[in-house]
Amino acid sequence: MENGFCKEDLSDIEENQEELDQSSQSNIGKPPRNTTGMRHCISQATLAGASPLVFDGHGGIDAASFTQKNLLSFIVEDMHFPSMVKRAIRNAFVKADNALADTQSLDNTSGTTALTALILGRTMLIANAGDSRAVLGKRGRAIELSKDHKPNTTSEKLRIEKLGGVIYDGYLNGQLSVARALGDWHIKGPKGSKGPLSSEPELEELVLSEEDEFLIMGCDGLWDVMSSQYAVTIVRKELMLHNDPERCSKELVREALKRNTCDNLTVLVVCFSHDPPPRIEIPRTQRKRSISAEGLDLLKGVLSDI
Repeated sequence: MENGFCKEDLSDIEENQEELDQSSQSNIGKPPRNTTGMRHCISQATLAGASPLVFDGHGGIDAASFTQKNLLSFIVEDMHFPSMVKRAIRNAFVKADNALADTQSLDNTSGTTALTALILGRTMLIANAGDSRAVLGKRGRAIELSKDHKPNTTSEKLRIEKLGGVIYDGYLNGQLSVARALGDWHIKGPKGSKGPLSSEPELEELVLSEEDEFLIMGCDGLWDVMSSQYAVTIVRKELMLHNDPERCSKELVREALKRNTCDNLTVLVVCFSHDPPPRIEIPRTQRKRSISAEGLDLLKGVLSDI
């Protein structure tokens, strides 16, 4: 059985996802490239059975809006959920992608990246298609749980070129800055064909431990201007001060704006404990350090030349 979960988890997902949606703001589409147009998603504390989602739309808001409203239900309604969760997630991405092609009211030139974190008990599944990123804060260390699907990364470049695509100045077929996305059917071939622009998500599964403190999910507007480790350091420091993940997400947005990000900003901070992170005590070494006679003579010689 592949990553099986019990049926009781289904009600948890729907109930907690509603709470998550009510307390979060979604950022979909591309706002104007100035500070007044920058927005962010408010964070949410721990919800067992919740599924934080990040969508970064392009070519209008249709694809991001539709996927935001439907992707989670596509997952839990799939025939393989909850016994084979990974297959259910992959099927849901395909279903959402095909629906964007079939729905006449939607602009078929609209597309979106999709990043999800399905949390069931202590098990978390990350699914990503696009250049948004999920980063785990583990006792102060940054652990990247997703790959940025940029056209010029080695693995994506090989896949794209193998399927007949070209990369021009970092853009897939000279048009898109991402190598995976839902929608964008003006670029993709007929449904069912395997083209260079993929909607297939990459998945990462882990069992959360006590050392796993929080999850940061953000679109490329955040990661273009700061490293994963820097973001984790900011969030941990802020949580130790006020233990408010919402304020942490806002602080990341402010820092990205200070660094002159050129894209829209979507940030979610999800904590796995109601308590703030503990201080990390660095044990002092008991070993006494000394310098050899030869080293002392060398040091004296250097100092005498000053």
